Amino acid sequence: MVSTETLINDVSDTARWAAAYRAIESSRKDALICDPFADRMAGTSGYEIIQAAPKKVRSGLGVVVRTKIIDDLIQDSLAHGCTRVLNLAAGLDTRPYRLDLPAELTWIEADLPRLVAEKTQLLADETPKCRLERHQVDLSDAATLRSFLKSAVVDPAQTLVITEGLIQYLEDEQVSELASALRAANIQWWIVDVMNTTMQNGMEKSYGTMFENAPFRFASDDPIAYLEERGWTATDLESVYTHARRAGRLPLKMRLLSSLLESDPRNTGGRPWAGVLRMSPA
Repeated sequence: MVSTETLINDVSDTARWAAAYRAIESSRKDALICDPFADRMAGTSGYEIIQAAPKKVRSGLGVVVRTKIIDDLIQDSLAHGCTRVLNLAAGLDTRPYRLDLPAELTWIEADLPRLVAEKTQLLADETPKCRLERHQVDLSDAATLRSFLKSAVVDPAQTLVITEGLIQYLEDEQVSELASALRAANIQWWIVDVMNTTMQNGMEKSYGTMFENAPFRFASDDPIAYLEERGWTATDLESVYTHARRAGRLPLKMRLLSSLLESDPRNTGGRPWAGVLRMSPA
């Protein structure tokens, strides 16, 4: 087994891991998503991270389903008037290239300089489907975040913000600041993936020390309420488990545990829950 000690040095390296799962999914005949650029984004290290993980957590189903849910919510937001997308901590996401997007849509990506430079180089020969901008931004710094939003959000009523795979790596106060900053920007939609503490603890136990250089930080028994208390209303609550079940992609053991896993996202009773929210200002 390959050690993850030199494969995951910080949160940025998890972007290659997620890209590898998108690439593997895209090769399936019954693929939920199609990402022809994912293999390029993953590189060798993305697949090595998967192989270094314990076998019981190598399926990547959670990453794939999360991606599919967000894809669908983006398209629905576009159908309801979205003209500008801000993808914060965009990582190695390739949606501007792989989704069916209107040419006049403005898509803005923000991430740390190293990832922005790497993605720009990897996709240098490709043409996005819409107007694409990339910005080097340290989103963990509150002042920098608010300054960036002030310049990027020019039509808040038509703006969608995506924070995929971000908040679980932030400290509680940083998540609170992010929610407050987005609320102050008065954007129309915010897509964010969340998990409760039970799910997070289970993942940490399953993965062992794999993410010791990129640990989960934000924890909440009720992440939906946490965000709603900061000025948001969850208009869409999409369970990763439920979506996977409906797509016929759950392994037998998980199907047999459906009564335990199909919990109410607002009242999980201590059972594990992970999903994607689309939120609007309260």
